[in-house]
Amino acid sequence: MSATSSPAVAGTPESARVNMAFIAAIVAVATIGGFMFGYDSGVINGTQEGLEKTFALSKLGTGFNVGAILLGCAVGAFLAGRLADLIGRRTVMMIAAALFIVSALGTGAADSSLVFVIARFIGGIGVGAASVLSPVYISEVTPASIRGRLSSVQQIMIITGLTGAFVANYALAATAGGSTAEFWLGYPAWRWMFWMQVIPAGIFFSTLLLIPESPRYLVAKGREGPALAVLTRLFGAAEGQRKVAEIRDSLAADHHHPTLRDLIDKTTGRIRPIVWTGIGLAVFQQLVGINIVFYYGAVLWQSVGFSEDDALKINILSGSLSILACLATIALIDRIGRKPLLLIGSAGMAVTLAVMAWAFSTAAMVDGALHLADGPGLAALIAANLYVIFFNLSWGPVMWVMLGEMFPNQIRGSGLAVAGFAQWTANFAISVSFPALAASLGLAATYSFYALSALVSLFFVRAMVKETRGKELEDMTG
Repeated sequence: MSATSSPAVAGTPESARVNMAFIAAIVAVATIGGFMFGYDSGVINGTQEGLEKTFALSKLGTGFNVGAILLGCAVGAFLAGRLADLIGRRTVMMIAAALFIVSALGTGAADSSLVFVIARFIGGIGVGAASVLSPVYISEVTPASIRGRLSSVQQIMIITGLTGAFVANYALAATAGGSTAEFWLGYPAWRWMFWMQVIPAGIFFSTLLLIPESPRYLVAKGREGPALAVLTRLFGAAEGQRKVAEIRDSLAADHHHPTLRDLIDKTTGRIRPIVWTGIGLAVFQQLVGINIVFYYGAVLWQSVGFSEDDALKINILSGSLSILACLATIALIDRIGRKPLLLIGSAGMAVTLAVMAWAFSTAAMVDGALHLADGPGLAALIAANLYVIFFNLSWGPVMWVMLGEMFPNQIRGSGLAVAGFAQWTANFAISVSFPALAASLGLAATYSFYALSALVSLFFVRAMVKETRGKELEDMTG
């Protein structure tokens, strides 16, 4: 990839000649990982009926088949954070791309629930790895003044992947006559929904061959020559040399290789506060229940009276609104900062989730099925889409931006490993428990818990989160 240099970006040293074309190209490639994250997560939405009929699943079994990917995600996020410090950011992303391909083929061909769960677990390892490494890679190759905007593209790609999965699932189901109807080569449409993932996964793997390794990783491994070459291409010769020196100085005084032990403050012997902040951000992003909308959206809307066709259309609408909200985040994140957006999102989600809980509390059984009256049904639909907007204006992109930039260089890989593991573990707990909770406690009580979590997250942000807008990665402390 070659490109011409552009003038210095506002907020960067005058000597820096930022190669924006090159930066844009490598960010575009890295964020395909976000697309795969979204697609692999969202493809399950609309296939549950096929899975239940094919594998004779109970509600708990459905929850486990849907949530199996999340166990893999937790493992993948933890391993990727550590492996990224050992073999590099780009190399681990390539491994993730290969796992996406294996998972897509395996889930579509699964002849039993066990085989399906194993294939989804493999895909989850790829999703977990991509979820933590794409944003950290972007943060390590972009100027501080626009880092938030470029890192936020990751969330747009996640939502684009989710929406792409929703659109593909809708088109396949509509063409075949239903998700369980026979389609190409005699296989049901729901299997093709999984096989379609091979296309973007192959593109991700191929394009990763075209981008360089992270210069922060290269300096940490003592490969300052290649790091200087990358930074020179990104920012110019003088700025490249200055950044190599800054990165070197920001590492631990004894220049040892990063380890998990770095997460413990040597002075106090306790886990660093910044690590707890990262874990809190990761967990609260899931406790507000966003992935219930992504994973169970079709089932949820059908359970309160919408047809399968209408439910899939609502998914597409939610995905489109999410992308628009992320575009607003890109416009605001480097202007007003990360913390204000998180506070706005927490407040907005608390209110909209409370409205959804109220609407579901009015549902009645009609002919053996749950049904919402016109008024509460409309209120639930509007609140659900406003909730999606608030999430994707704030916690959706901002959490990943902050995890990619908030940790000091020495602990970035380890911090991401722990926070990513916490994020996906919470995701698994929320997603797997939803069918059972909705059946036993009801949708109203379940959504009340999500609303309460959103409210608590507001106070967490006020107390624990420090603004990172405009700060160089080498200046991060904690």
